Amino acid sequence: MSKDELVREVATSLRLLQQSFDAFDEAAATALKLNRTDLRALDLLLAGSTPLSAGQLSAALKLSPAATTTVIDRLERARLAGRIQDPHNRRRILVAATDTAREVEQDVYAPVGVAGAKALAGYTTEQLAIILDFLRVARHVQEEQATRLTSARP
Repeated sequence: MSKDELVREVATSLRLLQQSFDAFDEAAATALKLNRTDLRALDLLLAGSTPLSAGQLSAALKLSPAATTTVIDRLERARLAGRIQDPHNRRRILVAATDTAREVEQDVYAPVGVAGAKALAGYTTEQLAIILDFLRVARHVQEEQATRLTSARP
């Protein structure tokens, strides 16, 4: 296979990979009775080691403050997030994942990590380094292209 053909195969495989991520996210959202934006917010809350302010969540989700408040309200009703007082600033409220959210993380997301680790176990250290480099480059390309599209809007 030529280099051009391989590049096309990689591009096609990336598109299919993105579709599989999308399908998983849709299945997770449906299983949790959340919409995709709420699922993204939950992921942000679970990913961090510390609670986020509503402003941080708003910026990460690229939502207005009012829309972010609605997301937080829905996550609270689902018992997946809670508002807590910032221990360093009494006037500031933070949003944190709940114990229920941590259970969801174990039920929904931990098996993906286990399966992924198992799938990667067959690669050498050098191959994993190449995969990691590729993923970083691919992410950078996607972020640049997202910026290009958002910058082009009137």
